[in-house]
Amino acid sequence: MTRSSRESLDIMSNEGGAALGFARGMRRVPDWILHPWRRRAALAALAGRPRPATLLVVCHGNICRSPFAAAVLAAALPDVRVTSGGFIGPGREAPPEAVEAGTRYNVDLSSHRSRVLTGETVRAAAIIVTMDVGQRREVRERFGRSERDLFVLGDFDPESGNARTIYDPVSQPLAVFEQVYARIVRCTRQLEQAIVRRD
Repeated sequence: MTRSSRESLDIMSNEGGAALGFARGMRRVPDWILHPWRRRAALAALAGRPRPATLLVVCHGNICRSPFAAAVLAAALPDVRVTSGGFIGPGREAPPEAVEAGTRYNVDLSSHRSRVLTGETVRAAAIIVTMDVGQRREVRERFGRSERDLFVLGDFDPESGNARTIYDPVSQPLAVFEQVYARIVRCTRQLEQAIVRRD
């Protein structure tokens, strides 16, 4: 190998290392700093799409967060078919705290039973909304959905002081459910408005 070839490889290696270091550093940047950019990106991604006929909301177990968010969105978007699902345990009831917190928003979760995501359910959805980045990645990798169809609900939050993840309140007291549901409503309102504005 010539000296110039070695120098070129060294430069490329250093540049690659710098890029990798930058990417790793970005992971340590607090969510509140990146939130305005992520919010703008999510809204812009929706603005360039036709109005969805179907929308799927996903959380881990489909007993607390996703059924509530789906019910709020279904009420606001009556012409959109909104469903929800999770990754584990079909047929489970929503916890009593979820049912009680939901009634404050005229959402009745008493008859809800958890559903596990299937390929058919995921393929049928024009837009898929998850509660965290890990769920988005799992939907993409397991079901082969494009990144452009996947959104993290927390990215729509008009308040920038929160993490991207919509916290899972399962096994927590009612007050935690109330806080989480208030945030879900705040985020779903923004998502709903982004969809409606395109009409």
